Amino acid sequence: MAPALALAQASDLELRLERCAVLGDASARLACYDVLAKTTPAVQAAGDNAIAAPAGGSEPVRTQPAAPPPAPKIPAKVAALTTIPPEDTVSRMVQEWELDRSAKRGVFNFRPHKDTYLLLANYSTSSNDAPFRDFTPAGIKSKHVELTYQLSFKMKLIEQLMSTPVDLWFGYTQNSFWQAYNRAASSPFRETNYQPELMLTTPLNLDLGVLDMRYLTLALNHQSNGQTSTLSRSWNRIYAEVGAEKGKFGVSFRLWKRLDNARSDNDNIDITDFLGHGDLTATYRFDGHELSVMGRRNFSTRHGALKVGWAFPLAANLKGYVQGFSGYGQSLIDYNYSQKSVGAGFLVDF
Repeated sequence: MAPALALAQASDLELRLERCAVLGDASARLACYDVLAKTTPAVQAAGDNAIAAPAGGSEPVRTQPAAPPPAPKIPAKVAALTTIPPEDTVSRMVQEWELDRSAKRGVFNFRPHKDTYLLLANYSTSSNDAPFRDFTPAGIKSKHVELTYQLSFKMKLIEQLMSTPVDLWFGYTQNSFWQAYNRAASSPFRETNYQPELMLTTPLNLDLGVLDMRYLTLALNHQSNGQTSTLSRSWNRIYAEVGAEKGKFGVSFRLWKRLDNARSDNDNIDITDFLGHGDLTATYRFDGHELSVMGRRNFSTRHGALKVGWAFPLAANLKGYVQGFSGYGQSLIDYNYSQKSVGAGFLVDF
């Protein structure tokens, strides 16, 4: 009986490992393995029926192995907490923002923030060359296809600030638009945006029925393209963000207030006319795929933007990625320039 028990336990362990492996989200997959490591019972080692040594000339006596010890009783509440859930019931927001005790990873660890991706070819219907003509007489003649990438991470600086459930995070996002295929112009970087921010995040744990409110964030954000003179674009803002989800669906909403409104030495005083005062992002996950949409709009000026994305599994932490954009502000240099673009490449899920 013992070998059968050991085989059954090993088979169950393999099945549970497979369930963890197919989770599309890296944070959910890690949490699944963590739970499995803490709760998997040791496989009972047992051999076949033992054969007692014969006494004198008598026949060997076949003996029965000792019965395996009874399995420890696990309280129902603990069993429910340690049962590995399917992908759609693992809270991505709880894992990404470490909103409960089981999700805590400590401080000074790199965590994903916004999407990290590489678009090998990003086609734009029209290129915005006017700012460069104002900067240099020759300007540049941009090609419609360029290479675009975004790098983004966050790191927790303080956990449970002043003995409260509030965590202090530092986030950094950088995205670049590279004219890699424009050899006639020496393949310049057309635009790079840098976006550091400090964020105070607290869990909400509010069940609204259709959605579970997960977190509230208050942040100080700076965004700049690092340029000077007429190419300079930058702004500072504070924003409040709430995140909610239900099963495979997630949504986050931000409202921001610009801080640097002085007209002196300001190259983009009207940036909120085009980027609005907030944005809404929604995601839907299924079988390792993720669909996303981001929208923003200034209802007074009727300017805004829409971005859609589709990430699909290729390898453990690598996904194919297709992105479409329409509207104003794809980059800071284009904050008041409307264009449509579509690109394809890879997204890294770490």
